[in-house]
Amino acid sequence: MPVGALSKLSQSERKELVRRLHETQAGVCYICQEMVDLALHYDHLDIDHIQPLSSGGRDDVSNYALTHASCNRSKLATNLVVAQKLAQFKKLAEKCNAEKMRGPTLEELLERAGGGRGQLNLEVCEREVRYSMPSVGDAKVYTTPLYIDKLSGMRSFFAELPVSVLYHDERINPRSIGSNLRGLLEEFHAGRPQLHVSLGWVQTDGENAGRVHVFDGQHKAAAQILLGVSKLPIRVFIDPDLKIMLETNTNAGSKLRQVAFDKSALRNLGHNLYWERISQYQKDHGLPETDLSFSEEDLYKYFKGQASLIKRYIADDVRHRVIRDPDNLLLPYIELSGKSTDRPLSYSTIDRTFFSQYIHQAPLPTPIGADENPRGLEKDQLVRLMCIHAEELLRGRFDFEIGTHQIEAKAAAGEEIPGEHLAAVRLCREEVMHAWVALTKQVLESFLVAQGVPAALWADRLLHHEFPEQAWQNVRNFISSLRDLPCWRNSELSKTVFAGKTNYDYWKNVFTTGQSPQGVQVLAAPLNIVEMMSTQ
Repeated sequence: MPVGALSKLSQSERKELVRRLHETQAGVCYICQEMVDLALHYDHLDIDHIQPLSSGGRDDVSNYALTHASCNRSKLATNLVVAQKLAQFKKLAEKCNAEKMRGPTLEELLERAGGGRGQLNLEVCEREVRYSMPSVGDAKVYTTPLYIDKLSGMRSFFAELPVSVLYHDERINPRSIGSNLRGLLEEFHAGRPQLHVSLGWVQTDGENAGRVHVFDGQHKAAAQILLGVSKLPIRVFIDPDLKIMLETNTNAGSKLRQVAFDKSALRNLGHNLYWERISQYQKDHGLPETDLSFSEEDLYKYFKGQASLIKRYIADDVRHRVIRDPDNLLLPYIELSGKSTDRPLSYSTIDRTFFSQYIHQAPLPTPIGADENPRGLEKDQLVRLMCIHAEELLRGRFDFEIGTHQIEAKAAAGEEIPGEHLAAVRLCREEVMHAWVALTKQVLESFLVAQGVPAALWADRLLHHEFPEQAWQNVRNFISSLRDLPCWRNSELSKTVFAGKTNYDYWKNVFTTGQSPQGVQVLAAPLNIVEMMSTQ
């Protein structure tokens, strides 16, 4: 925005400055790097300081940049260089979400910067490591000390390695790059150093020998790569036991709280650890990798010292397969890495609603590889339930351009929010969703009761029973009836019912009485599930 010398420019001087900056920037916006059309955009252009005056930036043409007004006024950082890098990252995130249904990981940042093209030629000696990188044009021989961890016995070395020889280990660390990237970009751009180096591992033989796989510190690495750093400091473990590394990194992000893993990453790691236990069981029993004739119960009994973990890993495997199913229509609406102001759902909300209420927690006696294993049916029916949610509540209703940020405050202040969008946001609030997802269970349970199926056959494992089309139609009818209730579109309720955070019991009370615990009339009458699921 015009400040200092910029505000004193005459109209003709400003027009000339716009022309010069447009030429210097090759005709693109400094922030988004998209075209600036001087004729079409002239009334919607800003000139701003690349480095803010408040942080020592100069007030002259060397520190000016031309931007679209919309980019400048919605930028995520005051420093235009950081804003530019965040805009680049946003484009990458949109591409990943469209193509891979997840946010970008370090893999995408490395790929963008020319990573994953070469390897180290490595020689491990008694006290040192010698390496060279002729595959990326560096034939110099480097020597660095070898370190041996006294407790684990693992060997490692420290090096500054070019991005071109780095790969991302998505198995040990599946985390997407999240919102704290902005803070790191600002820190590094301000000249503050990296305090903790990234971690990686390398094999000295085998098909992938010499490839350095990064499994920790990916946010710091991503920020530096975006800022144009071509070499990264890294601690490299040599020929580590990858099962131990996987478990170590999982423990760091769970019980030890050393790493800020979001819940979706922890579930992904649990899925990986589940298949590690399967692999270990096969090895210990002399079974080939294709033999899955043993059950979850067999795993549970065999790894009896890890019983509680095995139960968690089993459920994590189901969660992982549901959330990665390409047919799951709800995925575009879920932010997998933390919270989002663009999407109506977080992974944590899905975990505390659909997953906590529908996934059977106990190990099953059915062979894992059997066609009739109920886990497959459980996964497929849970995906179908989530698809109905997407179709009835979100598709064509939730507007990504409006998002969720301060939506109730805006409605309370009188800003016009489309009713369908407001309803979609409210129905996806975790406390609301927890209450109505519990009611979808009642819809399915009532179908089984009407069919005379004994409760002993489906209690605690509802989705292990295959439901016919009529049952799913009942669910769809219920959700569409719920969606059409006036309360979700009533902007006046932004000042009371939706003004702050509530809990699960709050909405259970609303659905069963029609009123909030404070006596505010939310519904015309208590919900009648039978009527709602019968509506055509």
